[in-house]
Amino acid sequence: QVQLVEFGGGLVQPGGSLRLSCAASGNIFSFGAMGWYRQAPGKQRELVATITTGNVTNSADSVKGRFTISRDNAKNTVYLQMNSLQTDDTAVYYCRAEYIDLRYWSQIAWGLGTQVTVSS
Repeated sequence: QVQLVEFGGGLVQPGGSLRLSCAASGNIFSFGAMGWYRQAPGKQRELVATITTGNVTNSADSVKGRFTISRDNAKNTVYLQMNSLQTDDTAVYYCRAEYIDLRYWSQIAWGLGTQVTVSS
């Protein structure tokens, strides 16, 4: 019903930058908060950053000052600008979106993930 397609992952050296994008689509009533989560090998999935439709943001302490989340409501797209990347940022990054379906029920959708590898 809802598709989230992520773009922008890849291999980058420590100190480098990447920009992730996630485009949401579907026959629904409306999208709500969107965000990025990540899962490193052997670890649980963790919150990276979220953003509401009113552009109120929240981010993990580990990425504050380095990562910036933003969104384009007209395109139902959320972005994650990642600067000063560190090896600990290596993980699969997942896009998450809250939405209201045509029955007016609250739902959550996840993308398939995009790999970010920080290595020299």
